[in-house]
Amino acid sequence: RMLAGASLFVLGFAAVFVTTGVIAGSAGRLLAEYRDVITRVLGGLIILLGLIFAGVLRIGQRDLRIHRIPAVGVAAAPLVGVVFALGWTPCLSPTLGVVVNLGFNEGTAARGALLGFVYALGLGIPFVIAGLAFTKMGRAVAFLRERQQLIMRIGGILMIIVGLLLVTGTWDTLTALLRQWASTFETVI
Repeated sequence: RMLAGASLFVLGFAAVFVTTGVIAGSAGRLLAEYRDVITRVLGGLIILLGLIFAGVLRIGQRDLRIHRIPAVGVAAAPLVGVVFALGWTPCLSPTLGVVVNLGFNEGTAARGALLGFVYALGLGIPFVIAGLAFTKMGRAVAFLRERQQLIMRIGGILMIIVGLLLVTGTWDTLTALLRQWASTFETVI
């Protein structure tokens, strides 16, 4: 029952992130001629969000949560996932901002959806694992909670680096090099 609830919860917030990716990818196609300017502006925004995430700027640090959820059973898990995705935006937005920016730059709804889905998987797999190992999670949660500030600072620094790469145009260069390198691979079979 815990696994079903966790999985349905993840599907709920995955739907929101996939939809966000589709919208960003579609907008990227429509605004393709302004891509360079928009990329640099979004890179600056990602730097700002990274500074917030790293704790350098104290903007948007309020935590809003629903503290009492009515007992309606597993069927409500997808709705709770949607509410989680929409309600925890201040907590999720720095990383999600990078994902949306990448979807926007790709310029296709399918690519945006894929990026949103992969983001949702990365966020959701720990929830599913936690659902499986609910009774044994106490020590792991305590370990991560003790190191929460460090984890957030590292994440913020990585976001600042991505933002700088976007602002300077280095991201496009690295992406082109990676595509060129990956195109030389051949299947084993």
